[in-house]
Amino acid sequence: MLTGNREFNEIYEKYKNLVLKVAYMYSGDNCDAAEDITQDTFLKLYMNFDDLKQGNIHAWLFTTAKNAAINFQKKQSYELLDLDNEESEIELPSRESTEEEYARMALEKARSELHEKIFSELYERNPRWYEAIFLTYYMGIPQEKVSQMMGVRIGALHSVLHRAKSWIKKTYGVEYEEME
Repeated sequence: MLTGNREFNEIYEKYKNLVLKVAYMYSGDNCDAAEDITQDTFLKLYMNFDDLKQGNIHAWLFTTAKNAAINFQKKQSYELLDLDNEESEIELPSRESTEEEYARMALEKARSELHEKIFSELYERNPRWYEAIFLTYYMGIPQEKVSQMMGVRIGALHSVLHRAKSWIKKTYGVEYEEME
């Protein structure tokens, strides 16, 4: 249970960068949107803290920020048509068949769920591996910068990345290949 602001502040300090990075990545690299999403995510956490289990806060924050950023992206993709302007013509994009679209969406959903499962279990297995993989491959931060952020030499970072990738391949390689 939340007693005062101490526990919330500890959680905020621990996860604020993660939430910001997730929001930034899923919002199409929009800094302003990422900051707003981060603020909204922590506001929702504060309001619903009593309903959450302590062990699920990391996953809840990740999922909430990701979903908010995806919703932001969807809203940004909508275009308002100027119907008063007679010169504007509506061009419909070429569409794939309903079956192809459904299959593509199902595959994307399955991949997304697998990625979330991999990251969740990677975090449980070794938070250091998770941090290295997330920063290097998911966020695209150069390895030299990641090694500085993590406070390790570049060679040590390479070792951490190698171990994490080996574990991922060993644990999820077959499952991932079946999606192809």
